Amino acid sequence: MTEIKISLPDGSHVLHPGGITVREIIASWKEELLTSAVAAKINGMLVDLSSSVKGDSSLEVVDINSKEGLGVLRHSISHVMAQAVQDIFEGVKVTIGPAVEDGFYYDFKYDESFTPEDLSKIEKKMEEIISADYPFTRREVSREEAVSIFEKGGESYKVELLNDMPEDVASVSLYSQGEFTDLCRGPHISSTGMIKAFKLTSVAGAYWRGDENNEMLQRIYGTGFATNEELEAYLLTVEEAKKRDHRKLGRELDLFQVNEEVGAGLIIFHPKGALLRMIIEDWEKKEHLKRGYEIVIGPQILKGDLWKKSGHFDHYRENMYFTEVEGQTYGIKPMNCLAHMLIYKAKIRSYRDLPIRYFELGTVHRHEKTGVLHGLIRVRQFTQDDAHILCTPQQLNSEIKAIADFVDYTMDVFGFEYEVELSTRPEKSIGSDEDWELATSALEQALKDKGMPYEVNEGDGAFYGPKIDFKLKDALKRSWQCATIQCDFTLPERFDLSYIGPDGEKHRPVMLHRVILGSIERFIGVLIEHYAGAFPVWLSPVQAVLLTVTDKQIPYGVEVCNQLIDAGIRVERDFRNEKLGYKIREAQMQKIPYMLVIGDREVETNRISPRQRDGKNLGAMGINNFISLVREKCNKYE
Repeated sequence: MTEIKISLPDGSHVLHPGGITVREIIASWKEELLTSAVAAKINGMLVDLSSSVKGDSSLEVVDINSKEGLGVLRHSISHVMAQAVQDIFEGVKVTIGPAVEDGFYYDFKYDESFTPEDLSKIEKKMEEIISADYPFTRREVSREEAVSIFEKGGESYKVELLNDMPEDVASVSLYSQGEFTDLCRGPHISSTGMIKAFKLTSVAGAYWRGDENNEMLQRIYGTGFATNEELEAYLLTVEEAKKRDHRKLGRELDLFQVNEEVGAGLIIFHPKGALLRMIIEDWEKKEHLKRGYEIVIGPQILKGDLWKKSGHFDHYRENMYFTEVEGQTYGIKPMNCLAHMLIYKAKIRSYRDLPIRYFELGTVHRHEKTGVLHGLIRVRQFTQDDAHILCTPQQLNSEIKAIADFVDYTMDVFGFEYEVELSTRPEKSIGSDEDWELATSALEQALKDKGMPYEVNEGDGAFYGPKIDFKLKDALKRSWQCATIQCDFTLPERFDLSYIGPDGEKHRPVMLHRVILGSIERFIGVLIEHYAGAFPVWLSPVQAVLLTVTDKQIPYGVEVCNQLIDAGIRVERDFRNEKLGYKIREAQMQKIPYMLVIGDREVETNRISPRQRDGKNLGAMGINNFISLVREKCNKYE
């Protein structure tokens, strides 16, 4: 038998007979790795441990504790769940069941409704399947044979998937464990007995193939980990996330509402929420002016021809809203860049004018499907802290680095860690290969110059250019899309933007699209959950509340309130005829940083007695001392 050369992860090479399995290669190299190996990579491709290797190859072991390994495990658990569901409920049809970021799901067609009690039954059946330690076995069959298998089993959704495959797909892979067989690319763990920790979490509706024109299915969500300890830690995080849910806190703290009478995905900010937003926006305006940005404002609707010229009509139309004015089609803007380019083009520009940095807190509208709308996080109308920088190619590196510095400063101010991704050209895009290469290289070089670690996210750039995404980490270590820098050679070309160079000739500027916070609505939602509604003093819509012990102190309370307002402190009054303990508890529930107690002693001594929301009593102090205390907490941000 022909020998093949296997390149191992430690840099060594071994010879094996062709046709040897991945498991056998690992066992002969380091058998102990098999205790936690769930799959492997052969020449970079994920495969089962039972796969045979027929030619010279490089081998990587995929451990259950790695991101990819966890995905393989969760995908396998979803198959076990599907088997359990079909074992328990007669007439259930299976559709698709992938691993996702926090777990897995499987969509089912079932005429009854799954209940929370049903999830317990399914989990119990899954435990039986796991205890049986069924091997996951893979086999290749022709597409015609697969269609026949699933037609006999009444699995019409699998048949539809098979029939919709490209004509040149001659064969497909099927995976079985016990008596359950599924259409799947794999890979999977070796056997069901490897599953140690899982939990089914919820049931939701889902359209077949994600298309709202198709019928509604039932989706069962779950999660899985390598160990019970990891599962328990995750479930605790989920419970904490429920307590921090910005929709719940938004109601309790009277910040905002989403009202079906108005429409889904459209936010109504209440006074406290609007004040919080104003604080953030005012901070941003000040910080942008410091960095040489000019504030501009563009219209909400622009003629359809402009959106065709920019490429949005061809590449982004499904996300846009359109209207008609006197027979002319107008697009309601989903982005702010078009007006900014027209401002640039309003007069002749010299290289000495560059870079030009336009900043707009621009409200945009995007057509999001109802199923993905989520409080402040995913909406149809939102405001972006949007900016466009037009510069020479030589200025590109320094401008990208300056934006990265701005993002870093901002994340520190708001108390977030973050990670960085570089997203490259998507399949659907505009512009030349040369421009895409230049833009991608410029972004990557700036990250390298800054010494910023980053991951490459292949094919996830904007349709007009590659981008750097900054993903902030909240208090629960969840990742949120935030700042982005997009490098664009294409739109300046389409809009014929130019500047006069030192040689007296016209040259094409490069445009950087960027946001720092991103959607203001989404950022506020993340802030609420990050701080569990207990905002730092500088961000709190109400920084202090005055609490009188009896009605006798009200005149003095009014004086104190006016002094605090004159000093710029955001203050509320609670002069109700209620017990002091009740007022304090209410203020704590509202997460107000300071409760200022006023009793007879405070009136007599012309003082106040501040109490922090965590219960700590700061003792009696003069009003000016309290003003200084609050200002000290806020000075860093003013």
